[in-house]
Amino acid sequence: MKSTLYLKFIIIYLIFGFLSIFTAATLTAGLISEPLEKSAASDLYLEANMMASDYLPGYFSEQATLNNVHMQLSGIKTHLNASVWFVDRGGKMITSAQSEGFPSAPYDIENFNPAETGSKKYLIGDYHDYFEDDVMTVIAPVVQEYSTQGYLLIHKSLADLEQTQHILMRAVYITLFVIYLLSFVILLAFHFFIYRPLRRITEAAKQYASGNLDYEIPVNTEDEMGYLSASLNYMSSHLKDMEDYQKKFIANVSHDFRSPLTSIKGYIEAIADGTIPTELQEKYLKIILFETERLTDLTQDLLTLNEFDTQNLLLNKEAFDIHEMIKSVAESFEGSCTQKKISIELIFATKHLVVSADRRKIQQVLYNLLDNAIKFSDADSIITIETTERGDKVYISVKDYGIGIPRNALNKIWERFYKSDLSRGKDKKGTGLGLAIVKEAIQAHGENVNVVSTEGVGTEFIFSLTKASV
Repeated sequence: MKSTLYLKFIIIYLIFGFLSIFTAATLTAGLISEPLEKSAASDLYLEANMMASDYLPGYFSEQATLNNVHMQLSGIKTHLNASVWFVDRGGKMITSAQSEGFPSAPYDIENFNPAETGSKKYLIGDYHDYFEDDVMTVIAPVVQEYSTQGYLLIHKSLADLEQTQHILMRAVYITLFVIYLLSFVILLAFHFFIYRPLRRITEAAKQYASGNLDYEIPVNTEDEMGYLSASLNYMSSHLKDMEDYQKKFIANVSHDFRSPLTSIKGYIEAIADGTIPTELQEKYLKIILFETERLTDLTQDLLTLNEFDTQNLLLNKEAFDIHEMIKSVAESFEGSCTQKKISIELIFATKHLVVSADRRKIQQVLYNLLDNAIKFSDADSIITIETTERGDKVYISVKDYGIGIPRNALNKIWERFYKSDLSRGKDKKGTGLGLAIVKEAIQAHGENVNVVSTEGVGTEFIFSLTKASV
């Protein structure tokens, strides 16, 4: 088997890893950069405005010396790691403080425009070419007596933001890598719980297709794969049973057809070539007629069983009086009963009892059961047919006092072509299909048929039917 499915999952896993890294490097970096920039600018702007409103106005009211202002700016630059400029309204430098790495402040800011930040409240760039690297600049006005006297400018290097962004991205990459490693567990789970069982199932399908129905899939789990494996194992065993049954069925049919055909052929040849004298020909013609009737019965039974096999749900149900049918079937055996001096006793629950069933199939059931009862009953005995009502069900019993059925044969009597050892001596004409037809017909109606028998005492068959709604 080519491992195409497995390779596809590995390729998908690798593509997933690549796309995850690519997405994190592009989308996540962009998603982090802008919020981080805005957050830093907001903090810087609040710091600048707090300083410009709380401390610096004192310089213009002469409450704070330039030295005091410089000390305040030095504290801010240390705290923010930035360059801090204090200028007048025209952009002339009053005092400044800058962290290491920042250039010295200019004497006068060229083209100074305190409103150039616009609505963003901050600028990104080299601020009039005063810085070699890009910085973030915020400008806060210093107001004294309702008049703007100067401005506080704070310049913070974007390298600090980039460093923060790199730290966050490193955390994202590490988390992504851990997730990618953990997702490898999914690949392993697919290998052990899906791919390997699926490979066994595929191998089993190949074995079954090649005719090896003995191949069995090991079932180790109780999930869907285990259920599928168990179902395939059941299917293979069922197919094997069907194959064995088919071979047995063909062998039985061949045997049951071959025996009477051989007898017919032999007797006809003997009559034709004069081996059998004229005065004995009538005797052997009756034997030929008997064997012909056996073939007719066997063919009819096979056709009946085939009808159940192919159309077991196509029942022509109708309401009819089961008592009238029992009487009619019993009357058809009057000749056989008279010959063996057997009487049929009918015990009915009511005068009329209407059931819903397929009339022709139930008639076949009654005929087969009564035929069996007569064949295996001793002379001068009684056969009882009794009906009983229980709720919406009607139970029909056919009971004889004949040879009975051995205990070890009770489960086999429903099999096609089965004949017990005790029946072989009495049932010369039987095909071994009568009870199989009975079971198929009753089960097609969704009902049950049971047997109670004691060897040497007798046998009782009981089957159920549904009462017709009045």
